[in-house]
Amino acid sequence: MKTLRYKNYGLDEIDETILTILVENGRTTTAELARKVNLSSPSVAERVRRMEDAGVITGYSASISPEAIGLPIAVWLRVRPVPGEMQRVAEILKGIPEITQCDRVTGEDCFLARAHLASIADMERVIDQIVPYAMTNTSIIQSSPVEKRLPPLPGTSRQ
Repeated sequence: MKTLRYKNYGLDEIDETILTILVENGRTTTAELARKVNLSSPSVAERVRRMEDAGVITGYSASISPEAIGLPIAVWLRVRPVPGEMQRVAEILKGIPEITQCDRVTGEDCFLARAHLASIADMERVIDQIVPYAMTNTSIIQSSPVEKRLPPLPGTSRQ
């Protein structure tokens, strides 16, 4: 069986299958994983534990539907701080609960943030917290043809 390298951890094809299954459903039991990869439950549990210890698996979480909890509007905010305000803007973004994801990026903008909102008025309120210290450009998300997924693993090719 071929072994692939992720930093200091070698992933083999069984590990890749386990990761794929867990990304699709983090609540998959060890027994069910074992059946799907044709190993014993203790062997699968040990593989999962090793991947957790190596930092390959960083956690398990529930996915929710923002729309179902009253947040039907999703936006991407491109944020460009005015000179000298980078750290202040980063702290402001961290403090806005509607922002569910934010990355510092290269290019004209410094931050790309995703927010989930109940209304356009809420979008305006969020932007108003940022604009004293940065320029913003906002895009309302119409749909997401690619949902969050597992990145390509070294031994696989997506097409």
